[in-house]
Amino acid sequence: MEHGHEKKTIDCFRNRLRRLIVVEPVLDRLDFLSADQKEPIRAKLKSEGNLRAVDLLLQELISKDYPEGWFRELLTALEAAGCKQAVNYMENNPPSPTLEAENDSCMRLINLLQLTLEDMKTTHVCESCYQKNVLTEEDRQNITAETTLRGDIAGARVLLSRLMKNEIGWFSQFLTALEETGHAGLAQELRGDPLRDNAVNSESDEPQALMVETELTPQTEKKKVEMFIDDSSPSSISLPPSLETQASFFSATSLQDVGLDSSMDSSGVNSSLDTSDLDLASRDLELYKGSDEEMETEQTAEILDQSGNETEREIVLRDYQMEVALPALEGKNIIICLPTGSGKTRVAVYITKQHLESRQRLGQPGKVVVLVNKVPLVEQHYKAEFGKFLKNRYSVERVSGDSLLKISFPQVVEKNDIIICTAQILENSLAKAKQGDEDGIKLSQFTLMVIDECHHTQKGGVYNHIMVRYLKQKHTNIRLVKEQKDPVNLPQILGLTASPGVGGAKTQQKAEEHILRICANLDAYTIKTKSLGEESNAPYKRIASAQERKEDPFGDVIKKIMDEIHTHAELNPLCQPGTQNYEQWVVQKEQNAAKEDNQGVRVCAEHLRQYNEALHQSNTIRMADAFNFLDKYHDEEIKKKINADDEDNIQITDTERFLFGLFKDNKEHLRKLMKIPAYENNTLAQLRTLILQEFTSRTKARGIIFTKTRLSAIALSQWIQENTKFEEVGVRASHLIGGGDQSVVKPMTAAEQKDILNKFREGEINLLIATTVAEEGLDIAECNFVIRYCLVTNEIAMIQARGRGRAEDSSYTVVEEAGSGVAERESVNEYKEKMMSKAIARVCALSREVYEKKVKENQMQTIMEERVKAKKKQQKCMVKQDASKVKFNCRSCGAVVCSGENIEIIENMHHVNVTQAFKELFTVRENTSLQERLLDYEANGVIACKQCGQRWGSMMLYKSIECPCLHIKNFVVTYDSKKKVFSKWNELAIRFPAFDYSLHADLVTQNSDDETEDME
Repeated sequence: MEHGHEKKTIDCFRNRLRRLIVVEPVLDRLDFLSADQKEPIRAKLKSEGNLRAVDLLLQELISKDYPEGWFRELLTALEAAGCKQAVNYMENNPPSPTLEAENDSCMRLINLLQLTLEDMKTTHVCESCYQKNVLTEEDRQNITAETTLRGDIAGARVLLSRLMKNEIGWFSQFLTALEETGHAGLAQELRGDPLRDNAVNSESDEPQALMVETELTPQTEKKKVEMFIDDSSPSSISLPPSLETQASFFSATSLQDVGLDSSMDSSGVNSSLDTSDLDLASRDLELYKGSDEEMETEQTAEILDQSGNETEREIVLRDYQMEVALPALEGKNIIICLPTGSGKTRVAVYITKQHLESRQRLGQPGKVVVLVNKVPLVEQHYKAEFGKFLKNRYSVERVSGDSLLKISFPQVVEKNDIIICTAQILENSLAKAKQGDEDGIKLSQFTLMVIDECHHTQKGGVYNHIMVRYLKQKHTNIRLVKEQKDPVNLPQILGLTASPGVGGAKTQQKAEEHILRICANLDAYTIKTKSLGEESNAPYKRIASAQERKEDPFGDVIKKIMDEIHTHAELNPLCQPGTQNYEQWVVQKEQNAAKEDNQGVRVCAEHLRQYNEALHQSNTIRMADAFNFLDKYHDEEIKKKINADDEDNIQITDTERFLFGLFKDNKEHLRKLMKIPAYENNTLAQLRTLILQEFTSRTKARGIIFTKTRLSAIALSQWIQENTKFEEVGVRASHLIGGGDQSVVKPMTAAEQKDILNKFREGEINLLIATTVAEEGLDIAECNFVIRYCLVTNEIAMIQARGRGRAEDSSYTVVEEAGSGVAERESVNEYKEKMMSKAIARVCALSREVYEKKVKENQMQTIMEERVKAKKKQQKCMVKQDASKVKFNCRSCGAVVCSGENIEIIENMHHVNVTQAFKELFTVRENTSLQERLLDYEANGVIACKQCGQRWGSMMLYKSIECPCLHIKNFVVTYDSKKKVFSKWNELAIRFPAFDYSLHADLVTQNSDDETEDME
């Protein structure tokens, strides 16, 4: 046969071959393909499954020329891999149309009854099939390994998938193998006789086994499907128990293929079937058929009504997605652990749909809450996932600040089937319910709770607060049942994560304890992850080390300034400036000085902290960026001292004059040094090389650079935009940062983040420079390169960031300065990742008895810890309830600000002082970093000390009343004769009264009336 004919044959039978080839063992045996040709096929296998990988292999075979003998080598490889039916097609010797149709029917039947068949004794059936030559030695080894590692069910799935690749005749051999290994009932069900008594004479079974091979046709398959219809309930379709969780796998096309439709004659058992039930079954079998063939990249199938209009989007799961979803479809609490980009949220949408449908079939109400840990994810999950696929059948609502203005959270819950919200909103409402507030809700109102990024369900996290409530009720239910009382309904739990991490564990045992603790916190029946050989497409990884600077005169000048400050303040640092340790040391010095009312040391420590940040910037971004940072800081500090209302009240201390003068004296020298390119850091040059390399070596480059701070993200973006070399190779860059308020950098709003991500997805931007906000959760288009720039955190962040590079032929690069320790910490994270994978496997391998015992122990420990914590908090509040004994002083100048009795709380979180005496102490400046609409209040400006310009908080507009809101970090707090500093209000165990809106509204109205009278 000539090469052209061979390729035409492959192309002709391509649709058949793609379902008959197991690509991995075949690829190993093809020596005529180079390693470079095999690598993208293996990558496709890992990322998208066997069918897509076979497509790529077949395209490679058709499109290129190979040396003499390649086709024979291909046939030998296929035969050795057990793909004998594919060999028949390749040799242009396909089976007759009748046999082909019969074989297709057998395959559909196996798929339809897969859940039933998974109950087989896999090892015994495998050995019998191997003896009958329908499984290869390699198949046997793979099935045995999978069974040993993950159990009979997982092994059975591999066995069934391998069987169906064999040549026609495998089905009868499989039936015989089932009978020989004690599975006569399974064999009966496959023959289309599931309702017969299982005690069947084996002698009468053998002829039927032969008959199935030669006489199984669409008409006989029609009889099989008819047997699943319960004629005692003519208005609905009733499936045997083994098919209940697969009820969603029927489709109109497949039912018509096997002869089952609504136009059967009067003798048909389904003559009075309810058409809506039949439509539902029809759609769902098409869903399963589509899953087997991976019909669409986006995994959706549009359902059309009779007018041809789209009414619903159906969800098609890949094999590995269906595997991890199965326990949840059975109603169990599980954690799904899949790499970034593997479709965790799509699986959750599918489970949600099945959950609500199953509740409807049982005549029970269903309600689902989807919890996220970041505000932008609320809108993302609604538009891209839950709303997109389910809003045509169910009411789906997302809850944000804006929506709360229109309707309360309990009303949202009452009126909708699916609610997407941040975990804090749910926790706040649960707390209200516990306090007896009518505006609260209870967990019992939900039937399914989806927890996104569930690895955050740990001590102190809002997820954990919610799950502690769940666990308490669960264990209370156990007592209620013993007392023969009705338990409180609790929702099914579905946790989603790309990486649960190891929680700081340094040993394998501690890593396993961490995984078990998360499983216990989520009350998970199990944690499901991908099977071996199905891992996501891992990007090529490398470490790019830049040489240390030979000269750093810019940094030397900054260090000289810092030394002069050390001498002035009589400080003796024990670590080198420019390091994280120095940062911690100087923060501690500032806090101590504030408590001791030593304003000279306090302000010196604050300036040292800024110089330390500038040193870090000069080592990672441009010297000019570091200089501009220092220049802006000093300008703003000087402006704080200028009070337009009372210029005579400006207070600049001698220490501040010294510090301002010190920077002024060195400013021009620093400005000159920053303009000398030879003195720039080498890491920036290394980054420049990498970016140019990525954009010149790829036809279409799209990447993300992760960096530590918002300042560095903005500076790197500006550096790239200002460099013409980047523009020449097609780089279009923008930064992406978080939305929280910071005094140094203006945050990004959710709308701004969304705009940048849309531009990135559409290609208008092809390079993002992002902080860790982009590592987790946010929907970011596939990238083919990821760079972590002088940044290493923990193994979870590493996995999240690396997962962003999920396009084919992607790369993951860590850029570091030699000797910085970044590469070493990255290696530690890699070790922890392996430790985590091993820990998950070991937890999954635990016996049910041992697993449940450990989970219960962890849950009881969590409940006890929570009770002890609550008791301590209650005792603190009981001891220190008198707010008048608490005094607040300005952290900068020490001026007396107010007493605790002047403070009230809005929405249980905002501490305000609306007294006239307090208004005389501060001035209001424009808030350059935050202008944001939040619930019923609006942050309008910054309030600052009139004496020293120290920021105290923000001016809020709450229901049209101006309320100065205090941030406790800006004050020194005195109580019990001790001075302390706090970063959060909840660290101060004082119970302040709630804000009396009616009282203050009356006062405002009276004042307005008085002013009007004066004008008259």
